[in-house]
Amino acid sequence: MSSVTSSIATSTATLPQGGDNRNDSKNSNNTRWIGRTVIYGLLLVFAVLYLMPLFVMLTTSFKTMDEIQNGNMLALPQSPTFDPWIKAWGETCVGLTCAGIKGYFWNSIKMVVPAVAISTIMGALNGYVLTKWRFPGHTLVFGLMLFACFIPFQSVLLPMATILGSL
Repeated sequence: MSSVTSSIATSTATLPQGGDNRNDSKNSNNTRWIGRTVIYGLLLVFAVLYLMPLFVMLTTSFKTMDEIQNGNMLALPQSPTFDPWIKAWGETCVGLTCAGIKGYFWNSIKMVVPAVAISTIMGALNGYVLTKWRFPGHTLVFGLMLFACFIPFQSVLLPMATILGSL
């Protein structure tokens, strides 16, 4: 008998006959509650830390230049303004033209929507085939697909953009 089974056997042998384990279950529930509180607390702290740059970016985009230069980047804007958004959309100089980002935005939408649709459809089809059908070499195909996950996305991005641009 291993040490774990012997300790379980001795602990169950000391329980009174016909007794209930209310204290044990209460302690177990308290321990479980404390553990979950700690886990969710840590998750909340890390979520706040992870989302802090997004908060700073959004709040700064609604501030005037004087508020930005005065310092506190975590402060909410005192007089929110949409002027930076309007300027960026319509008159910001990008590259050699000063036509804003609206053309680039729509170009990105034209590239992202088909890429996501194609990736989703191909992923769903591959997932279905690899889980439901067993064919000769299915483990090799799965291994190659798993290996492809380790290829850096940046090395795939340029060829994919070129192909989608030509389509």
